[in-house]
Amino acid sequence: MSKTKNNYYAAWLIIVLAVFSAADSYGQNTHVMISGIRSEKGQIILNVFKDDESYNKEKVFKKLVFEKKAITSGLMVIACDLAPGTYGITLIDDENKDAELNKSFIGIPKEGFGFSNFFMEKMKKPAFDDFKIVVKSQDNKISIKVKYM
Repeated sequence: MSKTKNNYYAAWLIIVLAVFSAADSYGQNTHVMISGIRSEKGQIILNVFKDDESYNKEKVFKKLVFEKKAITSGLMVIACDLAPGTYGITLIDDENKDAELNKSFIGIPKEGFGFSNFFMEKMKKPAFDDFKIVVKSQDNKISIKVKYM
């Protein structure tokens, strides 16, 4: 083989290995188990925040939208990809598909909402540290229980 072909194959091998190693760094097995969904209408929106500052400013890092096709007795499991790191996930049960959490004229949510591995029992917005999670490279299980007011 010529030196040019060897260089070509070496470069190709490096690219293939880089692609596979990059794919391994993502949480291919991140599963979000959502419970307490009251209807099959609409969609589920997951807003992923990277830190306290982005959460407080409502600057979403990643927005994931899922149709409610796989609901069984108020339960739904969603598979998604997140790079390893620390996140906070909020949920909106967007029953009317307008991509926002609808509220009454006094600010009470009309649609369901939730937080990663945290169930809101008080009427106070939780801090990022209350619902932050650590995503590893694989086998991540996150629970969100939907709350309706």
